[in-house]
Amino acid sequence: MNLLLIAKIIAAIATALTGVLALVKPTAVYGFTGLIADGPRGISEIRSIFGGLFIALGIAPFIFGESAYQVLGFGYLAIAGVRLISIIIDHSTASSNWISLAIEIVFGLILILRH
Repeated sequence: MNLLLIAKIIAAIATALTGVLALVKPTAVYGFTGLIADGPRGISEIRSIFGGLFIALGIAPFIFGESAYQVLGFGYLAIAGVRLISIIIDHSTASSNWISLAIEIVFGLILILRH
């Protein structure tokens, strides 16, 4: 197994684990997103979007193969692009935002490369 494939597997698993964390402990996402759910509706959104979607996106490559890794990577790069715009126009320069941007770019690039 080559290093690129191992890195892709790690990125996909990290994505799914982020989803599992959001599903089982939705209040924990505040630490890495800054989002606060102040009621049942907000908790439901965190569980479904950060939980369900991230779990599905993280496990999809293990079901659908290489193209799903690339779709996941494209998603990360799109998030990174919008995050960068937001950092600039919203003056959202918290260190956690820069860390998220770096992770999204690294994961995105790793995931879109063909092995």
